Amino acid sequence: MNDKGLTYGGAALLLLAVSIVVSLSIGSAGISVSDVWGIMIHQLPWFADGTASYTDGEIAIVTQVRLSRVLLAVLVGACLALAGTGFQGVLRNPLADPYTLGVASGCSVGAAFIILFGLQTAIGMWTIPLVAFATGAATLLIVFWLSRSNGAMQIETLILSGVILQAFLGAFVSFMVSMSQGVVNQILFWLMGSLALRSWDNLYILLPFLAFGLPILLLYGRPLNLFVLGERHAAHLGIRVERTKLVVLVASTLLTAAAVSVSGVIGFVGLVVPHVIRLMVGPDYRLIIPLSAIGGGIFVLWADTLARIALSPKEIPLGVVTALIGAPFFAYLLHRRKLKQGGAA
Repeated sequence: MNDKGLTYGGAALLLLAVSIVVSLSIGSAGISVSDVWGIMIHQLPWFADGTASYTDGEIAIVTQVRLSRVLLAVLVGACLALAGTGFQGVLRNPLADPYTLGVASGCSVGAAFIILFGLQTAIGMWTIPLVAFATGAATLLIVFWLSRSNGAMQIETLILSGVILQAFLGAFVSFMVSMSQGVVNQILFWLMGSLALRSWDNLYILLPFLAFGLPILLLYGRPLNLFVLGERHAAHLGIRVERTKLVVLVASTLLTAAAVSVSGVIGFVGLVVPHVIRLMVGPDYRLIIPLSAIGGGIFVLWADTLARIALSPKEIPLGVVTALIGAPFFAYLLHRRKLKQGGAA
């Protein structure tokens, strides 16, 4: 990584650290900032005896509720932003996002089915995440099967297959919502995305996927740079085009399915964050990939913080907040880009 990358990376990590500190310090429980950080400090082994001055409820709120939710927001944002970066690189389309291949609809079908039939606790708290992930992964396999021809995946066919399957599965989700009565609110709340009532176990679900997906995408930073020239030119420069597309799309989709399985559908993260990073640092995916992971974590963390404190004690669905922030901001970016193109002309 060059000096430019180190500068941006250091600034991004600093902003992430500050965001975590601020988000952890505020909430609706009425615990002062000094008490929050007193509890955090006294979780360290050599300060453990100091927790006697805090109630068990205060300790649980800070360590079991807030801290796990803050870190989960960072991981969900990182996964979705990385997935968006991978899709935009392979599809060579800055408007591609993690849900382009219909994975969100696949996850939603599984989650809605489980909620509709009251099976949320069939195998404990892991039931919805596991089923949602399985149906999302199955969706990916179907899309790949539909798009392959003569051993190759055509980009246009891939996108079209994803759009068709997303519409088809979306119809099933709508049907289940219409059939549900007592649980309709549960299904809709999951579809709008939320990190409420999540725990450390949900965070542990995401960690392996992020630990797997981030290094994979980093390894393919240079091939993604060459994809800008077109697949034929990339092949002439020694890139194994079909393998690159398959690996990057699989890694990106697994990151998406893992994030959606624990948080529900959260839009605009994978669309806006890589686009903003690209405007800041240029088209080099060796910089865009790690900075998107950090930027996605920051974006979702602040969106979730706003979701839980804006109308406290009520909570706004996280997907609503990301859409309210992301859609106008992305519209502004497109407008600014149009003005620049008009000025250049």
